[in-house]
Amino acid sequence: MAIGDYRHLVVFQDPGPALPDGAGGYTQTWTDLQPSTWKVAVRPAAASDLERVGAGTVTTQGAAIVSGHYHAGVSTRSRMLYNGKTWSVTGVRYIDTIPPAMDLAVVEQVRP
Repeated sequence: MAIGDYRHLVVFQDPGPALPDGAGGYTQTWTDLQPSTWKVAVRPAAASDLERVGAGTVTTQGAAIVSGHYHAGVSTRSRMLYNGKTWSVTGVRYIDTIPPAMDLAVVEQVRP
């Protein structure tokens, strides 16, 4: 993929510490990975993409493939903030190129 294709600016986050919510429960916090913003290419996922990147996972509507330069912190524990939406990373594939690259399968988190 050409560097000019990486035109979408996203933020990757990992779970942070759980904080008491004042009602006897806890609230999950999130911490930005460093660097805090990352340029990637985001495109709708086809079934064949999800089979390659997210093998062994269950996906739903709202799936996309995210391609970009390698980011050491991104895993299936991570989430991505993009275009006012929150996306769960459901699959990670690192590509041994120069520079190293990655493809991610992501699914939009739908809030009730």
